[in-house]
Amino acid sequence: MKNLLLTLILLSSFFLSGCVLNSTGKTEVGVRTVKFALFGDQGVEDKIYPPGSTTFFLPFINDWHTFDTKLQNLEMTAEVRRGDRNSKDDLLFKTIDGNDISLDVIIAYRIDPKMAPYILQHVATSDKALRDKVVRTIARSKPRDIFGELETEEFYITETRQAKAEQAKESLQKILGPYGIIVERVLTKDYRFNAEYQQAIEDKKIADQMVEKNKSAQNAAREEYLKELEMAKGEVNKLVADADGVYAKAKIEADAYYEKQKFLADAIKAEGKAEAQGISQMNKALAGAGGETMVKLRVAEALQGKKILLLPISGGGMNLKTTDINSLINTMGIKAMSKPQPEAK
Repeated sequence: MKNLLLTLILLSSFFLSGCVLNSTGKTEVGVRTVKFALFGDQGVEDKIYPPGSTTFFLPFINDWHTFDTKLQNLEMTAEVRRGDRNSKDDLLFKTIDGNDISLDVIIAYRIDPKMAPYILQHVATSDKALRDKVVRTIARSKPRDIFGELETEEFYITETRQAKAEQAKESLQKILGPYGIIVERVLTKDYRFNAEYQQAIEDKKIADQMVEKNKSAQNAAREEYLKELEMAKGEVNKLVADADGVYAKAKIEADAYYEKQKFLADAIKAEGKAEAQGISQMNKALAGAGGETMVKLRVAEALQGKKILLLPISGGGMNLKTTDINSLINTMGIKAMSKPQPEAK
């Protein structure tokens, strides 16, 4: 009760003195404007009253303004009753190749608390005025120029749209930063072309999908061919290896046979050489004094056991020059056959 009474007494004294209570929300900052001062400066006070604070000022000679510093979204979309307007509010522009397109964009921004006095003095006196007169005006202009640098088909590429959104964010920050506005993100949502062109694009997308499908089938066939080619190469390599093995074996056998025949040939050659040397030595021996004796010995050995017939060839006997030797041999052969043969034992 004592605390309640004390609070009532203090409030009553402030009201009686003409002071007004001024406060800020959890995400708001306050800025005071001195309209009349006997002592000190007039105008916007270069001081920020932090969130969740309460102050008392005399009315009429002081003004009080607050700015919300939380993250705010400015959504410009074609969907009615959604976003910043209750009507169709998307960005309309042309692509660099001349096609009409509409794009839904969200600008996420917040106020720099330190610049609240500057905003109040030079830019806007409320959050709504700042949003409508500054943020919205610039946000509907600059992104059109940046996204209009894309070709029509590039809007289908998510990475390309994101790159342009980042470029738009940086461009907006350069423009809005001096006004005490921090641009956090630029987001793109849906995009639309005119009906005829949209249908043409859809048909092209279907055709491109068919092309990609055929390319995939072609690649699969190529891979299968390469697989079979590798298998065939493996078989060929195996056959080559087998042939090389057979060749190496045959070569080893041929080399062994060659060496064997070479040894035999060398032996035959040595034997023939030795025999030739023996014959040569024999010829030398026969050409000497004992050669005649050896010849007579060989003749005697050849005549051994042979019948020798003596024919008179002189002193009125047979003349070999005029005698028919063939007739004589036949006659002597017949006589020999007419003699009785000894019985076989």
